Amino acid sequence: MLEKVELAWLISFRQVFEVKSFKQAASILNLPSSNVSRHVAQLEDAVGLRLLERTTRRMAATEAGETLYQQVVPLLESMDSALLEMSTAGRTVAGHLKVLMPDLPLLGKWLAEFCCQYPLLSLSCDTNLAPAQGLEDGVDLLLQYGRGPLQSSGWVAKEIARWPSIVVGAPQLCQRYSAQLSLNQLKFLPCITSLSALNGTPWVFKQNDSQAVTVPVYSTYRINSAHLAKETALAGLGFAILPELSCQTELQQGLLQRVVLEKVPEDLVLYAIFNGRDKTPRKVTALLDFLMQKSTGSNQSDWVAWSKGQHQSGAD
Repeated sequence: MLEKVELAWLISFRQVFEVKSFKQAASILNLPSSNVSRHVAQLEDAVGLRLLERTTRRMAATEAGETLYQQVVPLLESMDSALLEMSTAGRTVAGHLKVLMPDLPLLGKWLAEFCCQYPLLSLSCDTNLAPAQGLEDGVDLLLQYGRGPLQSSGWVAKEIARWPSIVVGAPQLCQRYSAQLSLNQLKFLPCITSLSALNGTPWVFKQNDSQAVTVPVYSTYRINSAHLAKETALAGLGFAILPELSCQTELQQGLLQRVVLEKVPEDLVLYAIFNGRDKTPRKVTALLDFLMQKSTGSNQSDWVAWSKGQHQSGAD
């Protein structure tokens, strides 16, 4: 029976019942009087009973109309309350937030601070450098590293932080391959690349027209940790692309050397990726705003934990 009745019919019937006038009901509902009259007639046809007695002087509900009103109004009010509650929740930072992100100490600190600000929020946070599904598995927000243009996925990507990067190598390695340090020769040199993050082995360099240049490299050492990549580079096992911030001390001490090539590596970028095709929940936009504010207000000393590297990717 319910599938034969439209909600608009019930709303029009309720309003006419309460004000005892099609004209006044139409004004309240901001509808033409003919629409309201038709809604009530269609509802009467659906239930097979006359619900309102209409005369030129007055209008009154029939016994069936009285009964229907008493039974339907609580349902309409309950529906309205539920929709209002959902609408309010959409504007409130509350509910269950699912986040997938790298195990980055500073991010963990910020996320804890965010949750302290919003006690109505519950959190599920998983750490993964190279998620295969992420948002398709119901995650609200995905924090992910990237170099160069992101592959089109239908998701919205917002930049959270950016680190200029350089190619480095141990002094003995740079000396051994000094005659081969060029982009064309990289594929013949020992390099350290990511295992699964940042699309694996290709190295990505900046182009003058803002287009990225990818260079396939040979890699015996594939690692999903900037810390491990730096240690491997310090041991002279290969060249690595690292955020300059993460190896400043080693450069100053002469333990690593900057390798100058025809092009510079693309910056390492931390992106926040989310589903922006529909209305984004307030809990997600609030976290995005919070991370952007924190990142904008941070300085190099804030990223000391990052440069020490604890299970995060930064090598390429």
